[in-house]
Amino acid sequence: MATRLRTAVAATLTGTVLLVSGCTGQAPDGGAEEPSESLGALGDITEQELDWDACESGPSDAECATYEVPLDYDEPGGDRIEIAVKRMAATGDDVIGSLLVNPGGPGGSGYDYVDHASFIVSDQVRERFDLVGFDPRGVGRSTPITCLSAAELDDFIGEGAESVDGDGDMAELTEAGVADMEEDSRGFVEACRTNAPDLMLNVGTVNVARDMDVLRALLGDEKLTYLGASYGTHIGAHYAERFPDRVRALVLDGAVDPTLDQLDLSVAQATGFETALRAFVEDCLAREGCPLGESGDTVEDGVAALDAFLASTAEEPLSNAVDDREIGRARTELGVLAALYSESWWERVRQGLDDAVNDGDGTVLLQLGDELYSRGDTQEYENSTAALIAVNCSDSPSPREVGAYAEAAEEAGEESPIFGPSLAWGALPCAFWPEEAVYDGGPLDAPGAPPIMVVGTTRDSATPYAWAEALAGELESGFLVTRDGDGHTGYRMGDACVDRMVDAYLLDLEVPGDGMACA
Repeated sequence: MATRLRTAVAATLTGTVLLVSGCTGQAPDGGAEEPSESLGALGDITEQELDWDACESGPSDAECATYEVPLDYDEPGGDRIEIAVKRMAATGDDVIGSLLVNPGGPGGSGYDYVDHASFIVSDQVRERFDLVGFDPRGVGRSTPITCLSAAELDDFIGEGAESVDGDGDMAELTEAGVADMEEDSRGFVEACRTNAPDLMLNVGTVNVARDMDVLRALLGDEKLTYLGASYGTHIGAHYAERFPDRVRALVLDGAVDPTLDQLDLSVAQATGFETALRAFVEDCLAREGCPLGESGDTVEDGVAALDAFLASTAEEPLSNAVDDREIGRARTELGVLAALYSESWWERVRQGLDDAVNDGDGTVLLQLGDELYSRGDTQEYENSTAALIAVNCSDSPSPREVGAYAEAAEEAGEESPIFGPSLAWGALPCAFWPEEAVYDGGPLDAPGAPPIMVVGTTRDSATPYAWAEALAGELESGFLVTRDGDGHTGYRMGDACVDRMVDAYLLDLEVPGDGMACA
């Protein structure tokens, strides 16, 4: 179960190193800050024009274009790849400029995200900004990274621990189980080597930030205004680190802690999912007909009932009215996991659990898991899973010993017995990712950047609140806005106080007091 970081709004709507020199904002000896890299070094890349035209999908007033960027920024005159971009024009006349947005992932489509402009930002922001989204390199309509076929992805995502442990519990795998996990992870990486040997070396977030700076220049904006949610905060932090003097305003909502490697992120994420799971179970038990228990039962009772049910599906899979895939524990877990991204999914997950527990029908839970992993129909996936793993493994060094993942699975299981072990083992492909593709450029503190807003939600499931505190503290100009609530991300999640602060910052660059809480 690879870690997916997607904004709650995007999840609801979609019901879906890099050979880098000078990546850090400080000189290698810790001396003076280096200037942003010159766009002039990119040659004719910055002389392109965005040829806006009608889009193949989305609102009728949206316009779309593509632009080219170097595959490898160390060789700007070499091979190029294509980036797809969509724009929704500002609704008013007094336009500040462009607001670039990203919904998370890695693997989420900023291109499609723009279709839901009224959900992403307030009417006031829509009036003053052209809303612009792009598919990052490796994703969707941009030059995509593809590793496994759809059938191979079904096996990779859905089989989980069914074949290696009687109840599917991944906290303590047998020796054979660990060997199977290692074989699957190595196979994924080798498939990337076969199908995308060059792109897999150049999909990390530092390059996405560079691509975004090219887009900023092509849009004619002197400085960047950006709203990144979930994993999108990592893009924004990399941008600020590399181009601090080109920042106007960055809102980083549902932050990722850039000091953690992929395995550490997975273990830490387990705490967030456990908090969200308990909130979901508590809400369920308060409702008539909850499939996890009844009124008077404790949250611990409900969680135990869920755990026992999941164990039963490893031995006796659920029925499937969609296709011939077997719905064992791994696919059932994925369906329940959907509840932990947004309260808006709780009702569907309850229904799915009711069907599964009382009738043995796993169809709804299967569909929920498909939506999380962008399996758009019964035949094909979007490429978001390949992008998810490729970017995660490229963004920071991870342990190379399989035993480290076993230890992490045990640790994560202590924090989140149901989901923690799967999250830790989901990072295992990173143990085999090409070392030359992994970013190891040091901290992201963005010296010299103007104030950067970090938004954290106290009971965020996918990006724990501690990550927002960490990012706001690491960025030299970072300041924290706190939403006290459930669900993933804070802006446009029903808190008028947070929305006012974000809007005032985007529109007028107003900065509230550090640590300002909205409660």
